[in-house]
Amino acid sequence: MKLSEYVSFDAVGLAELVAKGEVTPGELEAAAREAAQAVNPQINAIVETWPADDEPAPGSAPLAGVPFLIKDIAVFMAGRRMELGSRLAAGNVSAADSSLMLRFRRAGLVTFGRTTTPEMAYSTTTESVLYGATRNPWDLERSAGGSSGGAGAAVAAGVVPIAHATDAAGSIRVPAAYNGLFGLKPTRGRVSVGPYFDEIFNGLAVHGSVSRTVRDSAALLDQIRGPEPGDPYFAQEPSRPYAQEVTRHPGSLRIGVLTQAWGGHRTTTPVADALSRTVRLLESLGHQVEEVKVDLGADWEDFALASARQWTANLTVSIDELAAAFDRPIDSSTLEPPILASYHYGQQVSGAQLVTALAIRNRVARSLARYFDAHDILLTPTVPELPVPLGTYAKGAEALDGLGWLRRLFDFSPFSAAFNVAGTPAMSVPVTADAATGLPIGMQFAAGYGLEDRLFRLAGQLERACPWSGRTPAVWAGNHTGR
Repeated sequence: MKLSEYVSFDAVGLAELVAKGEVTPGELEAAAREAAQAVNPQINAIVETWPADDEPAPGSAPLAGVPFLIKDIAVFMAGRRMELGSRLAAGNVSAADSSLMLRFRRAGLVTFGRTTTPEMAYSTTTESVLYGATRNPWDLERSAGGSSGGAGAAVAAGVVPIAHATDAAGSIRVPAAYNGLFGLKPTRGRVSVGPYFDEIFNGLAVHGSVSRTVRDSAALLDQIRGPEPGDPYFAQEPSRPYAQEVTRHPGSLRIGVLTQAWGGHRTTTPVADALSRTVRLLESLGHQVEEVKVDLGADWEDFALASARQWTANLTVSIDELAAAFDRPIDSSTLEPPILASYHYGQQVSGAQLVTALAIRNRVARSLARYFDAHDILLTPTVPELPVPLGTYAKGAEALDGLGWLRRLFDFSPFSAAFNVAGTPAMSVPVTADAATGLPIGMQFAAGYGLEDRLFRLAGQLERACPWSGRTPAVWAGNHTGR
């Protein structure tokens, strides 16, 4: 299969070819490797690849034979390294598959490599000391986002049609917005993080994917959703597969629009213009759209402080465990300045302060739930500006403490973290692009707890109304001459 053919299919389309016997999983894997060799030297999105060790996927598996990449954090693949983007964990090899990895295998995916992440996935740009900067395939001088930046860049550049991603404060949605992709953060409890964790960052983090088409994300979520024994959270199972929701009409939805983020963060003109175009599109599709104010349930500074305490307390425990496991020091030789500062900040968080932070989590969840009693959807920009130049996050970072670093992250992505705190689903949709630069602009749509089906119906309608899969970045595997 030539690269020009390979990149023209999404994951569902490739699986259909395998099921019909028109192509083999081995041929798809070879095409994906060729794509990686063609574009990865420019974008630095893939840490390593390996020979796929699975038996050929049966044609009956929903995503049989589809090439796939996992993120270098939170998913364990037996015998493969997971280094968390950090020198502290360099050389770490997983002893056994996690629950999610087993579900990837059962879905028929052919996992042949891992993608870059910032150190400890603790940023919304992917520029680690261990791996180097991951570059945006639309503009190599700009960030690919984070923490699933490697996944976003690899999918956008055509290496794979869909890739594993995680999200604790926007890490699926920010790379989706920066790279012109679809990315949905599921409801808390929708996808198990077991068995090695009961929750990650007190329930903030979830597993998901970034993809070029809505139906791919829906098909994959159908394969990985559902609890495992011992999971602390449970999200009610949907009434029908998400893959079926993508083609269903969403009806006339009550959509509130939040133009400026909590905390006074201002939306830049290109993104505000894109938001206005999106509102007009939604109205033309029959939805009821109005500008709203949304009570976060907490003062922004209290929200940031609680988030910093919750994040850093969890981070500190993880770093202590890694240092002990590998007999390595916790200092500048193993950790980058923002992560080391966050570690020291987390050491000072008391048990009472962590409990108070979790109480603020509850207040935010209750307040957003009241909003979704009155509205079906909340629309915001995914991020308030275009993809930032590489190095932007690092300016003066060595002078920040753990709270200062968290505030910096929230400055760049102020719209996303609240939905992790509340545990509700939210998606970034590449509805439009900036006319001046051609850079993609993502719009975030959020819904109430457990209502991914509503989001998939709306996303499918938007994709039909303004298809985006034909837009390709400057660095695109399909531009290279195939075999």
